[in-house]
Amino acid sequence: MAGRICSEVRNCNPEVLETVIEIAVGIARQRVEGWSIGTLFVVGDEEEVLKRSKPLILDPLEHYPLEVKDIRDANVQGTIKELAKLDGGFVISGDGSVLSAARYIEASSRGIDLPMGFGSRHMAAASISKETDAVAVVVSESDGVVRIFGDGELIAEIITGTGDLEKVKPRIKGEYEKIVERDLNVTMIVKRT
Repeated sequence: MAGRICSEVRNCNPEVLETVIEIAVGIARQRVEGWSIGTLFVVGDEEEVLKRSKPLILDPLEHYPLEVKDIRDANVQGTIKELAKLDGGFVISGDGSVLSAARYIEASSRGIDLPMGFGSRHMAAASISKETDAVAVVVSESDGVVRIFGDGELIAEIITGTGDLEKVKPRIKGEYEKIVERDLNVTMIVKRT
């Protein structure tokens, strides 16, 4: 799926996006003291994304060198899962370096049309993906769904968990393809372009 998104929507590294999606699915399945965790990852076009965002707290990743912040590293993935408990999102470079955590996205919501019930995290993801060449991945705190945005639109949803996955009602506008992966216990819904 990541390769298709990278080639059709944005110029991004499929391996990096695939890793981000895997982490997001892991976070979506994680519960801390009975609470769900939500977060946002913005992948690619990092210079523009950093210009349109600011830290909410002192950035816990700021002073580490790039060579120890590769998203494909298992230690970094563990750190991200812990930092996801903080408010704000992550900025990840196109080559896979986790540049910043706990970021507030300041992109404009003008011209963004989201389904009812989506919150500020989804709006930030849609907005930053419209204003930049980044792809945004959201872990929804309310329903545990991983959603992917490109060009200001919802382009994919990944529903995790048990239940009758075939009856999932997608929120993607237009034509889409539904892929049920029973071995992974997920349903992926990807917009057709």
